[in-house]
Formats: sequence, C-alpha cells, structure tokens
Amino acid sequence: MSFTGVSQSKLNLFLKPSDTLNKTRRNTVVITEATVGGLTLLGLNQLWYSDFQRSKFHTINDNNEWLQMDKLGHSFTAYQVGRFGADVLNWSGVSEKDQLIYGATLGFSFLTAVEVLDGFSKEWGFSWGDFVANATGTGLYVGQELLWKEQRITLKYSFHRTSYAGQRPDKLGAGFLEETLKDYNGQTYWLSANLHSFFKQSRLPKWLNVAFGYGGEGMLAGTKTTQVELFGQSKRRRQYYLSLDIDLTKINTNSQILRTLFSIFNVVKVPLPTVELTGKNGIKFHAIYF
Repeated sequence: MSFTGVSQSKLNLFLKPSDTLNKTRRNTVVITEATVGGLTLLGLNQLWYSDFQRSKFHTINDNNEWLQMDKLGHSFTAYQVGRFGADVLNWSGVSEKDQLIYGATLGFSFLTAVEVLDGFSKEWGFSWGDFVANATGTGLYVGQELLWKEQRITLKYSFHRTSYAGQRPDKLGAGFLEETLKDYNGQTYWLSANLHSFFKQSRLPKWLNVAFGYGGEGMLAGTKTTQVELFGQSKRRRQYYLSLDIDLTKINTNSQILRTLFSIFNVVKVPLPTVELTGKNGIKFHAIYF
C-alpha cells in the first residue's frame, strides 16, 4: 500500500500541468506528435492508398452522402484531436496563445493532410465538404477559448450496434471495432452544453449538461440513388435527440489521475434517458440511449 501511494503521488505530479514553460515536456510533445503524425501518414500512403489507383489531384462533392453523418465525424475528430493537442501543450506550460495556434489546430492539420492523400487517389478525391467540416470542429474549440476561456459546448459521440452492418460488412464494418468507425447507422453526434457555465449564479451541478444529438438510420450506401440501385429500396431517415449528459471534466477532484481519465472519457456521451424527435412518428422515449 505504501508503494502504491508513492507511485500514485509520482504519477499525479507527472500529470499535473506545468505552471511555467517546461522545455523538456514541450520538446517531447512536439517530437512525439511529429513522429506519430508523420509515420501515420506514411503508413496510410504505403499500406492503404497503394492498393488503389493513383491519379492527378482532383476534388469531389460528397456532401449528399450518408445523411451528412461522415461530415459530423470529421468535425468531431478535428475538435477532439485539437482539444488533445491544446491539453498536452497546456501540460507543458505553453502559453494560451500557442496552445490555440499549435495545439488546437492539430486535428485540422492532420485531417487536411489525409484529404490531400485522398485528392491523389482515383477512388476518392479531395472533399471540400470534409475540409469545411474539419475547420468547423477546430473553430468550435478555438472560438470558445477566445470567447469564454472554457469549453461550454462539447462535441461528443455515442454508438450502438445495428443490423445494417451485417447486411454490408465491407462498407459498414465487420465486428464491433470496425462498426464504431464505419456504421453511420449506429453513430450519434452530440452538442453537449454545460448548464452551469451559462448560468453561473444558479445552483445547478457544475457537471450537468443538456445534449442535442443527430443521427441517421437505414443507410446501406452513401446516397439514396445508389442504395436503390444496389438493394431495390431505401428507407433512410434522420434522427434528432434531446438528453441530459455529464461533463466529466467538471467533476471536482484533487486527483490528477482522475482528471486525466475524465478528460479522456469525456469524448463519449454518457448513456442517459433520451427523447427522440422524428418527423413522422412524433416523439419516442428511450430509457437509456447509447
């Protein structure tokens, strides 16, 4: 028990953000991010894109595909990777200005590089819709830091398995892990707003959020036209949700270990009772929604 206590104290000290610039931490962060990012792009180029025919750089318009769920995925990724980039620079004691310039733009920079690789692949193409979605996710983070010095509205994600992946595993994923990335039918993206941040004089718990979600189902192909051609039917529909949520980063604790864990898991919408709003069927209640 004594050894565990000492280890936890050292880990707490290590995870605590530096009050001043810690060059060792900063250099470690920069070198690690550059190495991981570079190797990832190199791996994608050699192991993924090499399996498809190359072409001259070109663009595509895929804004009408997947009920725009893929665009929300881009915004979510850019926001969360940017949040991580800013957090690790904050841990290094870097100034708030540099956190926004070099950290919060990490997701946008990486995803834009992937878009460029898409642009040289005949199978895909550079998508301006994806580019705008990436910028939107980054802008949501940077804008709030400039306006409020805090993240009052967070982009979150939730997932539940559906029957659609089994009908087309090559496109929607084979197995749980692939489905969490590919099956848009089971994904929901949320704007989770912290109530106490907007009503600071209230007695509301600091961790209580209200969340507005968007999803879609019935998608076996990118567009309705393609789906009808391949499967003879298309029963696609949009889904809108209203729910409560918990901002894990607002839970009061002196443990830096818990703060770090809360920050990591705060990307996921906490499963809670949810109201689904549909155009034709009115209102549907979910006791617990993932």
